[in-house]
Amino acid sequence: MNESLHSLLEQPAELEKRYRKNKSSFTKSFNELYPSIQGHPVADAWYERLNYESESTRWGSKSDWIFIIIAGALAGSLAKFPIFFDLREDFFFSRNLSFIVFPFLCAYFIRKNKLPFKAQIFPIVSVLVAAVYINFLPDNENSDTLVLACIHLPLFLWGLLGLVFSGSKLTDLSKRLAYLNYNGETIIVGNILLLAAGTLTAITIPLFSLIGISIEEFYFDYIVVYGLATSPLLATLITQTNPELVSKVPPIVAKIFSPLVLIMLVIYLGGIIYVGKDPYNDREFLLLFNLLLMGVMALIFFSVAESFQEKKIGLMTWVLVFLSIITAVVNGIALSAIAFRISEWGITPNRLAVLGVNLVMMIHLILVSRQLILTLRGKSKLEEVGLTLVRYLPIYLLWTAIVIFLFPVIFGFE
Repeated sequence: MNESLHSLLEQPAELEKRYRKNKSSFTKSFNELYPSIQGHPVADAWYERLNYESESTRWGSKSDWIFIIIAGALAGSLAKFPIFFDLREDFFFSRNLSFIVFPFLCAYFIRKNKLPFKAQIFPIVSVLVAAVYINFLPDNENSDTLVLACIHLPLFLWGLLGLVFSGSKLTDLSKRLAYLNYNGETIIVGNILLLAAGTLTAITIPLFSLIGISIEEFYFDYIVVYGLATSPLLATLITQTNPELVSKVPPIVAKIFSPLVLIMLVIYLGGIIYVGKDPYNDREFLLLFNLLLMGVMALIFFSVAESFQEKKIGLMTWVLVFLSIITAVVNGIALSAIAFRISEWGITPNRLAVLGVNLVMMIHLILVSRQLILTLRGKSKLEEVGLTLVRYLPIYLLWTAIVIFLFPVIFGFE
């Protein structure tokens, strides 16, 4: 990118376009190029703009806070629906927990990105259809398809949030990478906020107890509920208004945990062989095996999204190669176990759903692993790894939609 930036110094509009397309990549490339173009008025102006550090944390505008307060109040009130309307908590939260988070985050980015009405129609209608559909599914606690629909619903809404985040630019892969980065940063900031809130709770309740006032019931029923409902919105506001503050943390987390998870996986596979665990006939072990696999896949997504902008092949690239290959081996074991169970005991909604998601993950792992290996061999660039990663993400959204909306109908709501 450095050479192209050099040639665009006399085209300020194009420079601005490149910057808005991928701010972090633009900043890194420009800073690498700057020593050779220092003294050029446009270059000096951009350097000061990109490297200016505010002396204080930015907290957003007044309108941002008005939106956060209103949206947090609505989200918290939605979480109180079982009390307000005398609903069964297990019925309500199993179907609606994700609606307390994702629709309000979608509203935040619709407002932030100033999406035109036409671009808002699909995500809004999709959320409404999903809400009506999931709540009108038969109330059968023994229904496997109901459980599967409730489990997959958060992933479906997460995909819709990504669509809104990208401004409905379906073909802009850089926006998808930015969305993965946003998720990593928001999770980290959100956990910090929750830790701070937990510390505040641990101090507040005993202090009131010392003066004979019991606030536990009110505190947990209202302060905690509304605080938890608002925390994703607050974490999002912090990440969006202070990108230079939070963007440095996820790469550090990825570089620390990716090697540790790689070592853990190698030891874990050896432990499976040593103790003779059998995923082919042990249903609970196979379930935990797949949960581990999904967690590692999420880490790979996070690590690739944070590392793809590096210009040189380093230790992190090698770690990602081995991590993706070993994860593919784990996935292969899970796939063979699922195939064995289907051949022995037939197709059920659970087995078909697990088979489908493992097939989707296996294909994705193969594509990412292949691109990483090509990068190590010098036949591709690191940037292509990130693009390969996000190009495949809509397949996950498609599969979750199939499980949520078609499985109950295909299997007769059983």
